Amino acid sequence: MINMISVAVAVHVLSAVVWVGGMFFAYAILRPSIGVLEPPLQRLKLWNRVFRRFFLWVWAAIVILTASGFYLINAVYGELANVGVHIHLMYAIASAMIILFFALYFGPFKTFSDAVNVEDGTTAITSLASIRRIVAVNLTLGLITVAAGASGRYWL
Repeated sequence: MINMISVAVAVHVLSAVVWVGGMFFAYAILRPSIGVLEPPLQRLKLWNRVFRRFFLWVWAAIVILTASGFYLINAVYGELANVGVHIHLMYAIASAMIILFFALYFGPFKTFSDAVNVEDGTTAITSLASIRRIVAVNLTLGLITVAAGASGRYWL
């Protein structure tokens, strides 16, 4: 019989890897590599395609992380009051990350995507800068969360 706690941990970790790893790849690898593409409108169209695909995965990761996290809290600890500091830290930071993603998706990304669709490069570039700042913050928070989740029980 499959141990549901093991499955929940696996999907929880894999979802975090998809979200945080995707942000790391986009910010540290893809962004500098795309910068050489000309004309700039092609670069913006590529970002629009990348974001659309990646954000679908982020939506899925948010649902899976939230569901598996609550399941694990209840199955392993009984309730949030019984978890260690590292779980509280993960929960708090994950909540902030989700709020930031919602703000990014319904704010700068919507403006960016609309601007790219009508080939308004100036608005798209401004919105892209906002997206980049939010991703930088979320990436930092995500890395802290991964570190807390992986090793927090040993130092928190």
